Amino acid sequence: MAYTATTSHGGTNLIARIADFAAKVKESYALRAEYNRTYSELQGLTDRELNDIGVRRCDIKDIARDHVYCA
Repeated sequence: MAYTATTSHGGTNLIARIADFAAKVKESYALRAEYNRTYSELQGLTDRELNDIGVRRCDIKDIARDHVYCA
């Protein structure tokens, strides 16, 4: 008649969940900062410079999003 507990009662499980949440928030902020940096750099280019690299101004949001979130 042995009994083993298979679930934890808060303790490290709660701490692990909080740490995981904090890591996800930190990662989200880092990704958003990268998106903003990429968007700003592309917006700072002139129309001629954008044309040289084959980018239309209306595509900048999509390019920044794909660069950060789909890479």
